[in-house]
Amino acid sequence: MTKLTAIGVLLLAAVLEAGGDAVVRLGLKHEAGIRWQLFPVGALMLFLYGCLVNAPNWDFGRLLGLYIVFFFVIAQLMSWLVFHQPPSRTTLAGGFLILAGGVVLGAGN
Repeated sequence: MTKLTAIGVLLLAAVLEAGGDAVVRLGLKHEAGIRWQLFPVGALMLFLYGCLVNAPNWDFGRLLGLYIVFFFVIAQLMSWLVFHQPPSRTTLAGGFLILAGGVVLGAGN
């Protein structure tokens, strides 16, 4: 798998996981009729995330280390755009450390 393909897989996995979590969260905040429509969608997204991130034959520990970077960025964007909760300064500072860790992991062989 090329680095560009791996990045695409990790990005899509992060969208599915953070998106699935967001859909479940929305379901918890709505009445039963909508809730039971949102829960299966969120569950399917989370299942697809699990399949996608575990399908390639790669180093699991390193993969999840890099994946955390993608998940953090996508989760913050969804929090801001869907739930209108922009990241705080401390979240941004922690996010910078997560990104720095991703650079270190990505530079390794």
